[in-house]
Order: sequence, then C-alpha cells, then structure tokens
Amino acid sequence: MGGQGQAPAEITIRRCDPADHAEIHAIINAAAEAYRGVIPADRWHEPYMPADALASELADGVTFSGCVAQGRLIGVMGVQHRLNVDLIRHAYVLPEWQGHGIGARLLEHLCRDAERPILIGTWKAANWAIRFYERHGFVRVHDRDVAPLLDTYWHVPARQIATSVVLTSPPLSSEAVRGLIAELEPSGGSASSPDPR
Repeated sequence: MGGQGQAPAEITIRRCDPADHAEIHAIINAAAEAYRGVIPADRWHEPYMPADALASELADGVTFSGCVAQGRLIGVMGVQHRLNVDLIRHAYVLPEWQGHGIGARLLEHLCRDAERPILIGTWKAANWAIRFYERHGFVRVHDRDVAPLLDTYWHVPARQIATSVVLTSPPLSSEAVRGLIAELEPSGGSASSPDPR
C-alpha cells in the first residue's frame, strides 16, 4: 500500500550507501517529530539528530537498510555489531508511510539471520515503539538490567540511560544479562574460558 492518498507501490529493501546519507538524515528527523513533547525536554534536540551525529554513528559501525517505494527511501533501520550482540539502531519511517508495515519489513530483514542476541534501546516514554517491538517478539529486560546493558553496548549519557528501556530477542533474564556481560571480561566469562565438559 502506498502512503496516504497514493496508489499501492512496490516496496523493496536494500542496503543504504553513502549517497543515501542525506535522505537517511531527513527520514530520521521527520519521523522523530513523534518524540517532541513526549520524551524528556532535556533529551530533545533541534534537529533531533544533527548531521554530525549521524556521521558519528556511521563511523562507529551503524549500517542502514532502507525500504524503497516509488524510487525513494521511505524508511530506514540500522544494525550495529557490538561486541557479542547486535544492536538495532535508528528505526524510522516517514510519517506518511507509517502504519503500512514498513518498520516490520525492515526489522524482519535485519533479524532474519541473527546468530547473536539482538538488543534495542528506546525511550521509556515511547509506548508506541515499545509496543511495536513487543509485537515482533522482543521482550523488555528488567529495569535493573537496563543500565548495565546501555553502559556496556551503547555510548549514551546517564540521563538517557535513566529514561530508556532495552528490549531483546531472544528474551534475556537478569542471569542471562549478567552472563552476556561477563563474557566480555578477560577472565570471567565463557567466551574466554574453556568449557569444562
């Protein structure tokens, strides 16, 4: 189905390249308007994601895939391979294309061959985003596990940690979260210790 008032369009998914960066930036900021007045005021920026922040994310290893309809990007979602997990980053769909399964297609595309836990961080106040991920099999970790995960796998300030949630697939118990983080310690985890069996 097309955007509002548009005929149905063929939708394809492709990996984004440097020529798409301006369009990615525009999509993120158009869709992020949904956060205005919802997330804490001290976390809102104008624009929500400055161009240099996007450049920094790309340099840090975030790779984007995009949904294309009628010859243009209509939604984007990034993935970042971080240590022993994969992070879904910056999932946004143009407002006029929201509600047409674009985000679901991108999420399925990025998750279909996953071999490691997938983590998603989002704003605690973004109930619609949390519901979206839960509908697609992601489960919120316990509140006590949010800060350790965000500290380990993201580069975000303390204020953002306090106002965020983390969802995972497969679901992770508190014990599993501790085990995942322990794998990264030089002498504490299964990643560096021989299996005693």
